[in-house]
Amino acid sequence: MSTETTLHSFDTLEESWDALVPDCDVKAFFLSHEWQRLWWENFGEGRELLLLSFQQANKPVGIAPLQRQNDTISFLGDTDLFDFHDFIIPEGRENHFYPILEDYLASQSWNKLYFPSLPQTSPTLEYLPKIAIRQGWQWQVDQEDVSPTLTIPVDWDTYISGLRKKDRHELRRKFRRLEHAGGFEPKLYTNQDDVANRLEVFFQLMRKSREEKHHFLTPERESFFREMAVALADVGVLHLWFLEHNGTAVSAALCFDYCGRRLLYNSGFDPEFASLSVGLLLKAICIQDAIERRLTSFEFLRGDEPYKYHLGGIDQAVYCMTVSRRS
Repeated sequence: MSTETTLHSFDTLEESWDALVPDCDVKAFFLSHEWQRLWWENFGEGRELLLLSFQQANKPVGIAPLQRQNDTISFLGDTDLFDFHDFIIPEGRENHFYPILEDYLASQSWNKLYFPSLPQTSPTLEYLPKIAIRQGWQWQVDQEDVSPTLTIPVDWDTYISGLRKKDRHELRRKFRRLEHAGGFEPKLYTNQDDVANRLEVFFQLMRKSREEKHHFLTPERESFFREMAVALADVGVLHLWFLEHNGTAVSAALCFDYCGRRLLYNSGFDPEFASLSVGLLLKAICIQDAIERRLTSFEFLRGDEPYKYHLGGIDQAVYCMTVSRRS
C-alpha cells in the first residue's frame, strides 16, 4: 500500500490538523494547530521546521509536528509552555502512522530524538521503543513529572463527598469563612475583548503569587500568552476566571475547555488575601462550574502542588523518551 510523507507550512495544514486532534488518544489543546503555530512564530528562530503529514492510500493517517536543532529532532515546543506533547494520530490509525514515521526517521540525519511531555496514555510510549529496537537505536523512557487529574462527578455534592475527609472538611470551612468575610464574587470572562482587557490583571496576580512565576513570566512568554489568550478566546476555548473582592481581583485562573475537558493552565493570587485561601477556592469554583457544564475531567496539569490533591486530583504520569543512534 502506497505511503506519502509531505513537508508542510502551518498554513497548508490548518484545516486537516484541527480536524484530527479531537480524535487523538491525547486530547489536549497543546497539540492544536493554533497553539503550535503561535509557539513557532514566537520561539522558533534558529530551528528547522519539520511539519510532516503522513498519508496511506491517499488518506491522512496523522501529523508529526517536529523541529530540528543541530543534530537533535524533537517535538515542536518546549516544556515551559507545553504540558503535553505527542504526534497527531487519530485513534485506530497507530498501526498505519508509526511505520511511516519509522521510515522517515531512518532516512534522516540525526544523533538524538527528544520527545518530552508524553502523557501516560500516549501510544508513542508503546510504539517508539519497538521502532528503536528494530532499528538498533538506543532508547530510554523516564518519568518526567505528574499531571493530577480529577474525573468530574455528576454533581457538587458527589464531588465533595468524594474528597478525603480532612480535605472535605477544610473546603467547606474555607467557603464558610469566605462567605462570612463578605464582598467576594467570582467573575468569568470569555469574550475576546474582555479577555484582552483583563490580561494585565491576570499577569499581576501571577507575579504576586510566587517568585517562581514572577521569573517565569518573561517579556517573550508574556507576549505569547497575550496572543494565545486572544486567539483561544476567539474560538471559544479560553475561560479567564477572577475572584473579586468589592470589585478588585484577588485571585485568577486561566482555563481551557477542550473536547469535554477543563485544563487549568495557570493561576495567581494576591498574598494579602492568602489567609482566606482565595487561590484554592477560585479553583474549586472552576471545578463547580465544570460539573455544571457536564465536562468529563478537570486537569490540573503538570506539577505536584499540594492544592491539586486537596481538590481531588489523582496523579497521571508524564514521560520523556530519548532515542540515540549507536556510534
